[in-house]
Amino acid sequence: MEEIKKTRFVSPEDTKRQAEAIARIKADSDRYLYENGMRRKAFVMTLGCQQNEADSEKLAGMSEAMGYEITDIPDDASLIIVNTCAIREHAEKRALSIVGQYKHIKAKNPELVICICGCMVVQEHRIRDIKMSYPYVDILFGTSSIHKFPELLCEKLKVGKRVLRADSGEYLVAEGLPIKRESTYKAWVSVMYGCNNFCSYCIVPYVRGRERSREMSEVIAEVRELVERGYKDITLLGQNVNSYGKDGGKNYDFADLLYELDKIEGDYLLHFMTSHPKDATKKLIDVMSSSKHIARQFHLPMQSGSDRVLKAMNRKYDFEKYIGIVDYIREKMPTATITSDIIVGFPQETEDDFEDTLRALKRAKFDMIFSFIYSPRKGTPAAEMEGQIAPEIQSERFERLLKVQNEISLASNKPYEGKTVRVLCEERSKNNESVFNGRTEGGKIVFFDADDSYTGRFLNIEIEKADTFALYGKII
Repeated sequence: MEEIKKTRFVSPEDTKRQAEAIARIKADSDRYLYENGMRRKAFVMTLGCQQNEADSEKLAGMSEAMGYEITDIPDDASLIIVNTCAIREHAEKRALSIVGQYKHIKAKNPELVICICGCMVVQEHRIRDIKMSYPYVDILFGTSSIHKFPELLCEKLKVGKRVLRADSGEYLVAEGLPIKRESTYKAWVSVMYGCNNFCSYCIVPYVRGRERSREMSEVIAEVRELVERGYKDITLLGQNVNSYGKDGGKNYDFADLLYELDKIEGDYLLHFMTSHPKDATKKLIDVMSSSKHIARQFHLPMQSGSDRVLKAMNRKYDFEKYIGIVDYIREKMPTATITSDIIVGFPQETEDDFEDTLRALKRAKFDMIFSFIYSPRKGTPAAEMEGQIAPEIQSERFERLLKVQNEISLASNKPYEGKTVRVLCEERSKNNESVFNGRTEGGKIVFFDADDSYTGRFLNIEIEKADTFALYGKII
């Protein structure tokens, strides 16, 4: 068994180097503004999970600290950053396609600096791809080097040559990085990084490193500041968030962290993701059930209802243990929303295995699931397994899975009709400008008529209609 190592933090010397790099680039940016009358701009493209979104907010924050104005138009940018995902092959192909589209911008503006970073470029074969086939990419760095971005950019601007850094494998926790948040009322807060689980289908431990937790005092300070600034919805992030504190030298766990955060006074909700069933303890559920600010929502990936498949996935639980957690959540929090992830067509999955998953859905009665057809990831054990399932069988099972779950989701939403729910108003609908959407405490989407003055506020909505994927109502 791998030894649990104590969390290591970025050294003061490294932090100082980044601050000096930021200052040098900021001075150059200010000189450019003085000479040309306009500010250099940076564009950040994010692909992948919420952790990537949180990382991109730090990259944008560092860019802004270096004198760049953040833009949402890549053609206007002097600096383009593509933060990539590696969870599925499709995500990597999309990232490469997007980078390819920026070639024409570079041709028009040779001074443009293009950076590619994140999970995809931790993999050696992708580093080779970028080096050989994308010569217009100037900077490349993996997830362990996000905090070094100012130093890397400074090197590129000073020397002029490409800076392609293979991942060091030294995964540290960096505190104090500037953050430019996308929203004024919703925020991501990373409480830990990496994963120790090594599920046989998953690339995350190979591209994000081992688990390492932030100090509780740092997390509490960040959340308190957000609440004081008026943020209403704060989501705690970790690849395996409820294993927080287990990485050596800590005398607290995730339940303790939630207990302390719940003491912060204010009108806000705390969410968290993503949980692993093996670390979903009764203590955690008890803390949630007695809290004032922790949302009654639990995302608990099941992945399969077959014990045989779960073992092949290296998930470290069986269905009996899993459903026991679900039952305890519902015992302590009867109104809780429970969602899950399901993988269809895992190698050697039989029809009986799949039927076990359908039975598990009917037993668990998830409010919603995020379902995926298994896709091999190079470098994971599952990609080398015999008995890969034919795509047509995967697709047929996927459709059957959705049919069963859609009926369950509709049944879980129908009781909301005629009830009043508290909703955080988020944004205007893309299809109807007078319609806004928001989410309940449990994450259910609600549509209603509103105007911009309601954005970022909690509202009471009377639900008039419920369908499979959303609720519809009016402000009262």
